Amino acid sequence: MENMSDRVSGPLSFRLLLQPVMASFLAIRSGLVDARLGKPPYFWTLASDPGQRADMLRDGWKSIGKVFILALVLDVVFQIIVLHTVYPGGAIFVAVVLAIVPYLVLRGLVTRLARKH
Repeated sequence: MENMSDRVSGPLSFRLLLQPVMASFLAIRSGLVDARLGKPPYFWTLASDPGQRADMLRDGWKSIGKVFILALVLDVVFQIIVLHTVYPGGAIFVAVVLAIVPYLVLRGLVTRLARKH
């Protein structure tokens, strides 16, 4: 974890902007669909309704899975180029922060906002 600051500059730093933007786009799209279909906010329901959790995880993974994998691969490539080694835990952490977190935050928020209009 001590080399996390190395990821901010240097080669492939564009991914720090590109991946959250892609995750946000997918979250907005999915949130609008959820609102149109009358589904509850994604993250809240995921956390509070075990009966729907498996289906919701599958749906979320279909939407964000490719962005997560891309984030993971790009961080591994970065590590090889800059650090000359691979830290799998660090790559997973970065992929979660860049892809999963923005998606989880925005999808439910967009659903709530879209329903109000």
